[in-house]
Amino acid sequence: MFRYFSFVVMAIAASLVSACKDGPQLMPNVSGKAGEVGIVMDKTNWEGELGAAFRATLASDFPFLPQREPTFTLFNVPNNAFNSIFQSHRNIILVNISADITEAQMVFQENVWAAPQIVVTLSGPNASAVLECFDQQKEKLVSALEQAERNRVITNSKRYEETGLRMLVNESFGGSSYFPQGFSLLKQDPDFIWIAYRTTNIDQCILVYSYPYIDHATSFSKKEMLRIRNEMLKKNVPGQLENSYMITADVEPSFSWIHYNHKDFAELRGLWEVQNDFMGGPFVSHSYLDSTRNRVVVLDAFVYAPRYDKRNYLRQAESILYSFEWAEDQENKN
Repeated sequence: MFRYFSFVVMAIAASLVSACKDGPQLMPNVSGKAGEVGIVMDKTNWEGELGAAFRATLASDFPFLPQREPTFTLFNVPNNAFNSIFQSHRNIILVNISADITEAQMVFQENVWAAPQIVVTLSGPNASAVLECFDQQKEKLVSALEQAERNRVITNSKRYEETGLRMLVNESFGGSSYFPQGFSLLKQDPDFIWIAYRTTNIDQCILVYSYPYIDHATSFSKKEMLRIRNEMLKKNVPGQLENSYMITADVEPSFSWIHYNHKDFAELRGLWEVQNDFMGGPFVSHSYLDSTRNRVVVLDAFVYAPRYDKRNYLRQAESILYSFEWAEDQENKN
């Protein structure tokens, strides 16, 4: 096993040296489905305490979905089977256990064998040391995998952008996300815009709206944010039946503050349903303070996919929210 992983480490080092020496290398595109993580680990550890710890963390339930779905879809590759077929996968965790290793550590790398790829190497002298290292850094690991999935969507959104939608949202709200091709405008009012990607069985929708800022404690309280959300939904998002409209479901949403890309925003995550109808699904919203215009700008993503698992569709829509930039920041990059 150690000889094999020595080869893997040498291959990684060689690729990095080559990149430094010859400049950017043309790499193959990553393989695998969104949300998949390949874990290279011998079968004994995969079926033991170490594998159980990986599954408990990485395959735990994705929050606020109508049905249970894992945060990541895991598959195991035995050490001696890790070849070029698997090396191009989008998300790889290499577990290297050898008595010759003196200290357990977790190392993060990008684009080792393909792009855009994340490769995490977790190494240590024995399974107990590796497990301890994993427990200490599992939140960082989950965050890195989430960010890798998010970055792929954001990159594609910018590369294949519907520029007119961003300009439209900029004009009304002073900032916007980047919307990929296939998204289109469904509704526009002075204080509300509805943009969606729709197929026969799937809706990925993003709502943008604003409301006056009073003070931090009031305007960013969970209660007030939900009150305004339901008010906006009732007014602007009708259901299919008469007197039906979208509302936030009774399941208590989560609320948190997030710092990302030099900006702070309040996140709500929960479930939606339709009053007087039988429709529902997950949503996530990001709320920003627009101090220049003394208002709160909200980007709200929701998914309707009654026939399908929803994790990947929500993650894609949520990633678009993460691409939000104020208009002046967009101009400074151009």
